[in-house]
Amino acid sequence: MPTHEARNVHDLECWLTDMDGVLVHENHAIPGAAELIAHWVATGKRFLVLTNNSIYTPRDLRARLLTSGLDIPEANIWTSAMATAEFLRRQRPGGRAFVIGEAGLTTALHDAGFILTDQDPDYVVLGETRTYSFEAITRAIRLIAAGARFITTNPDATGPSPEGLLPATGSVAALITQATNREPYVVGKPNPMMFRSALNRIDAHSETTAMIGDRMDTDIIAGMEAGLLTILVHTGITKPADVALFPFRPDMEHTSVASLLAELQEGPSGETMDSGPHED
Repeated sequence: MPTHEARNVHDLECWLTDMDGVLVHENHAIPGAAELIAHWVATGKRFLVLTNNSIYTPRDLRARLLTSGLDIPEANIWTSAMATAEFLRRQRPGGRAFVIGEAGLTTALHDAGFILTDQDPDYVVLGETRTYSFEAITRAIRLIAAGARFITTNPDATGPSPEGLLPATGSVAALITQATNREPYVVGKPNPMMFRSALNRIDAHSETTAMIGDRMDTDIIAGMEAGLLTILVHTGITKPADVALFPFRPDMEHTSVASLLAELQEGPSGETMDSGPHED
């Protein structure tokens, strides 16, 4: 239900949505997620699934989402690695970067025309990886001290695993900052930069686009600062009682994407809408 006067969801042309906590949870589709994606496809809405995870390429993520029961084309996936590569391509076309990260980040930078090297790079780019190397971190510290600009894909300090929390990009970035006295520029959420690059990707305008997220401190604040209609779902990090702790509010709150889908299918007049072909 709306928390204050907001744009009508039925007037929206495009959608951005977070992945973990909104569409999937621990590799299982959240109820209503597959149906919401199908509704967007059937009604011709442009949409992107966003994630701060820079490990995987869109092809990898598509395969992982398929095993969760979600059929999302590669073209509809936008990662912090892709946003970082797009930002750096605009900053320094054909630049050089020393990268700590996995295939999702290195592939995105290659596709953006960057040369990956540890010799006189323009940037040190830090992303998510499960194999942080002391040698690579030391090399990054020395390159930054020598003048390379420091970029990270996201600010997340920890990440989940079956065994418990893992140190993530933000934790390693803090180590490098402590050693170099250089703060990184962070491209992923909550930086609105990631949302603006996503809007460009699907030729969307902020006035007719919504952001669905499960976190007030990343999804909602970044969506708000990018001028999007913001929708908080309570299937992830931020619970209903937590909202009052923040000095800003989402435009709307829903228990889940299933609740949002029900509102979309009702139509502006309250009547159930036909969201695509069906059999009699």
